[in-house]
Amino acid sequence: MNRENFIKLSLLAGAGFALQGYNSKEKTHVLTLSFDDGFKKSFYKTAEIFNEYGLSACLNIIATGQLKSFNTEPVWIPQKLLGDFNDWNKLKGKGHEVMLHTWDHKNLTEMPVGEAKENLDKCFDFFSKNLDSYNASKSVYNFAYNASTPELDAYALQTVRAVRTGGWLVLKDGKYNTLTIPAKPCTLGCWGCGPDNCDAYIEGEIMEFLATSGGWLILNVHGLDGEGWGPLSTNYLDGLLKRLIKVKSLDILPTGMVLEKYTS
Repeated sequence: MNRENFIKLSLLAGAGFALQGYNSKEKTHVLTLSFDDGFKKSFYKTAEIFNEYGLSACLNIIATGQLKSFNTEPVWIPQKLLGDFNDWNKLKGKGHEVMLHTWDHKNLTEMPVGEAKENLDKCFDFFSKNLDSYNASKSVYNFAYNASTPELDAYALQTVRAVRTGGWLVLKDGKYNTLTIPAKPCTLGCWGCGPDNCDAYIEGEIMEFLATSGGWLILNVHGLDGEGWGPLSTNYLDGLLKRLIKVKSLDILPTGMVLEKYTS
């Protein structure tokens, strides 16, 4: 943990900055830590930490990751570390958010458009059949590699409430999504870092964000303690949330909950 940032955040939480919050629907800053891929051990631990602070985790799952046939070519997603929909339904039942993170973790921009759309449809269908209380109109599709095109975004948005893609693709005027969220389907931008541990990166991005006038920052993370691309440390995540819940102007929510709470 960066001592300077720890001191800064402690001061923010205890002084004037913390007084910027008005009520539960008028926070100036919203943060989403968007966990991808479905690492069983990491996701249970992540959920446990979020529970400890009265928060809901944002967990994004590869539809076919539970299958032994899942292609483990991405070296940071070994199939043996992934959970299944029994796990995801348990975690959803405990109040955590489970959303779509592709059919098979392919980069849809590297295949013919027709094939990419079929890939999307298979993912939507699989979730509708396997995730308890699945509601497409409230769901978020999280593109693998945060790689998409306007055509693929538009196609997915015919089915789901929102898509998450690379911030560099859609946030032309800055790093943060607006909290003036339209009721219609929308595209959201996020940021991430890897392949090594990203504790320092996350700390820096959040400190920079809290020093602004506000908005919605989505940070794309993965597993804990060495699992996945750009993992966090368990101790860091625990300490981070412990500090952040003291910042009164900050809401820490999963993507879908932000869309429900802040849609105009």
